[in-house]
Amino acid sequence: MQVTEFNLLPLDDAKTVLKHCVNIPSWVLHLAEHRPYESKHTLIQRAQQQTTTWSWAEVKTSLDTHPRIGEKKAKQVLSAQEQALSEREQAGIAQDAVSLNALQQGNLDYEAKFGFIFLIKAAGLSSEDILEQLHQRLSNDIETEKVIVKQQLAQIAMLRLDQEIQA
Repeated sequence: MQVTEFNLLPLDDAKTVLKHCVNIPSWVLHLAEHRPYESKHTLIQRAQQQTTTWSWAEVKTSLDTHPRIGEKKAKQVLSAQEQALSEREQAGIAQDAVSLNALQQGNLDYEAKFGFIFLIKAAGLSSEDILEQLHQRLSNDIETEKVIVKQQLAQIAMLRLDQEIQA
């Protein structure tokens, strides 16, 4: 959709578009309420700036509805649009049993250590790239990992927003 169309949407519809990017209500509401945007660039700048305000509690709540990397089907609580975005972003993940089993075990190890899902901006990454990052990140302490997860979630949100809104 064009940024001009986004600007004209009713508030609830604008919030729905933004929720597809990331399920953080404060971010969604802020961006929807600060319309109209002069350009896509202005919207993207505001959105990026708002990602820095996310609390860990907001990030954790968003993670609770985010599909695990390598899951064949996104969680049913996601909208059809969110499921499609997730599947497109994870398109580079090999679907062979060895890769999927390695990702599943890595996810379990990660969740056992940190208490939340492994999150990475998967767009453009192969299974090998993701597994390498997963294993490297398992050596992090929890505070370092929280910073990385917040950054990764922001990157995913910005990628999705860039795909949703045209110039």
